[in-house]
Amino acid sequence: MQQIVNFILRNKTFLLFAFLLFIALTLTIQSHSYHKSRFINSANFVSGGIYNASNNISDYFGLREQNILLQEENNRLRSALFNADIQADSTYIDSLHFTKNYKFTEAKVIRNNYAFTNNVLLINKGKKDSVIQDLGVISSKGIIGIIENTNNNYATVISILNTTNRISAQLKKTNHFGSLHWNAKSPKFIQLTEIPKIAPVAEGDTIITSGRSSIFPKGILIGTVSSFKLDAAENYYEIEISLFNDMTNIEHVYVIENTDKTAIKTLLNTIDD
Repeated sequence: MQQIVNFILRNKTFLLFAFLLFIALTLTIQSHSYHKSRFINSANFVSGGIYNASNNISDYFGLREQNILLQEENNRLRSALFNADIQADSTYIDSLHFTKNYKFTEAKVIRNNYAFTNNVLLINKGKKDSVIQDLGVISSKGIIGIIENTNNNYATVISILNTTNRISAQLKKTNHFGSLHWNAKSPKFIQLTEIPKIAPVAEGDTIITSGRSSIFPKGILIGTVSSFKLDAAENYYEIEISLFNDMTNIEHVYVIENTDKTAIKTLLNTIDD
């Protein structure tokens, strides 16, 4: 307290001047409309800048939460798209007709291999999130892989960059389909075989999933035809596919579940028996 009193005594002349200046400015602003309006505008500018900076800082630290909300919203929109009762718009996935039997769960890739022959990803969703074996995994750009093993909190995904993986795929412009697999040479390309030579294949053609399994619906994007040639017997094409996904840079994905999968398997097993 004594220090405060000493400060006032030492600076009494300056403090008196500042007090009188404040009173003079206040009276001037109050008595002249021009000065008053200028003061208000200046105050609004300063306070607006402070609030804007504060809001920008809040937005920055809230990016993680906003990203989660956007991912959840994308998940709902993707589910609505695949479960549409009407023909999907060509702006979206492939102008194809889907039925109400697909469920999507968003997930994050926390480990990704792409330099080996049998690559596997790890995602942060598991049994407690209804993620089980043999469900498909996709991203906003296309196919990623198939769920292999799960525990309560995590699941491994057999990447499409895995030499053991076989997925049914087709030309988007026709119904000619074949087998999609990887030759372990480049993470940018995957191979499609067993496409009959009568198929009108051309460079730049889009390749999609064929829907001929209970894992992926028809129309999931894969990539475009980079090159093609006939096999040794000259009956089928061997096609090099340039992937839409950058498999070396995967983070947010969706696990896709066909809710009719069990019923389909049961029926097929009955036929096989």
